Amino acid sequence: MNDGIRQTVTECRPGSKQQEDLEWLAEHSEYLELYRNAVVFITGATGLIGSSLVKLFLCCNRKKDMNIQIIAAVRNPEKAKEIFGGLLSAPGLRLYVGDVTSPIVYEGRIDYIFHTASVTASKMMVEHPVYTIETAYEGTKNILETAKDHLVKGMVYVSSMEVYGIPDASLGEVKEPQLGYIDIGNVRSSYSEGKRICECLCSAYAAEFSVPVRSARLAQTFGAGILRSDNRVYAQFARSAIRGTDIILHSDGMSEGNYCYIRDVLEALLLLGVKGESGEAYNVVNEDSHMRIVDMANMVAGQIAGGKIKVAFDIPESALTYGYAPSVKMKLSGEKLRALGWRPAIDLTETYRRMIEDMKLEEAD
Repeated sequence: MNDGIRQTVTECRPGSKQQEDLEWLAEHSEYLELYRNAVVFITGATGLIGSSLVKLFLCCNRKKDMNIQIIAAVRNPEKAKEIFGGLLSAPGLRLYVGDVTSPIVYEGRIDYIFHTASVTASKMMVEHPVYTIETAYEGTKNILETAKDHLVKGMVYVSSMEVYGIPDASLGEVKEPQLGYIDIGNVRSSYSEGKRICECLCSAYAAEFSVPVRSARLAQTFGAGILRSDNRVYAQFARSAIRGTDIILHSDGMSEGNYCYIRDVLEALLLLGVKGESGEAYNVVNEDSHMRIVDMANMVAGQIAGGKIKVAFDIPESALTYGYAPSVKMKLSGEKLRALGWRPAIDLTETYRRMIEDMKLEEAD
């Protein structure tokens, strides 16, 4: 683990909003101190959430000498080199190379687990639905077995708002028990049904084996530090604003989006690692960052791009062409997580401003 070597470099580009976010959390999060001297196992460590957690714990080690040992589970060590660069030699960081669909072979101590590994690309869900389901179920079962065998203090399963499917349109705000309809004949449902069975599995391990696991149902999460490869709608909108090109929607944009800034999500995950009811799920959402896709596109075109671009439509005959989730009318409630003390701080406009500033730094390379 490179004991005795002191990390001197920052975790992200100096001056970036992503680095600013990490340092803000390191100084202000009331939960991070509880991870001092802990061993933390993070799956999906090359994804947005996983890599951000790795960098956050490294930032805490550098700034506050917290002696957190981080085991970053990755499938592809080359991608890990691309994401982490020189941080791979940082004290306290170790790679675990393997696929979560295979049993985890790790003999050392583990105190906390953040299971973030998942298929995230919509087209992958449509083109490889079996793999999507298999990765969700087998991966989560293996991680829960690891949590059970190592008697962890806390585990967070990163779930998704897509577990709700299409909820009752008459509901005001959708709370955790209010699951809706999922069309299991639609191959795109491989993702949402996969998340549902994994949450059920988490509840089962909590009940039968007393595993202290909580499920974090994330709203769409983005902000400073999104990966270059990210091609989801928020990234497409941001690139249009940067390049001065019109935003093209491939749907009518009537689906309602629920969003949360990456820094706020990291704070929620830290909380759920140490607090909350085992076996239960918690919505992670900024209730003030709720709007239809078309309204978000117009906001980016108007407020972020200064009205220099417009929103246009190019709707294919089949929604499966782009692998989009079904259109839904849903506003998530964050009441349950707020009751534990969590408060999101960054609104949607500021989310875009911070994300775009860092994207411009990346494009300048």
